[in-house]
Amino acid sequence: MRAGAVTAFTALTLLLTSPSALALYRDDGDDPGPGISPVETIGLFVVLPIVLFLVIAGLVAVADKSSRKSGQIAGRQEPNLG
Repeated sequence: MRAGAVTAFTALTLLLTSPSALALYRDDGDDPGPGISPVETIGLFVVLPIVLFLVIAGLVAVADKSSRKSGQIAGRQEPNLG
């Protein structure tokens, strides 16, 4: 209950303190650049993060395989028979 209240309060505070993000009118000296197309938007905010995730996951998997000894299962130790 407390975590939900803290989250709601934080979200409300952030929304109230950032009115410029919802501005309908341009300010003096405002010079926005050209917009990007929907395809560029999807590529930037959907495809690029997925590709970065897959690259990082692949690098971690390769590093994990190279650091393991042969015959050893991850998270387990071989029993001491001696």
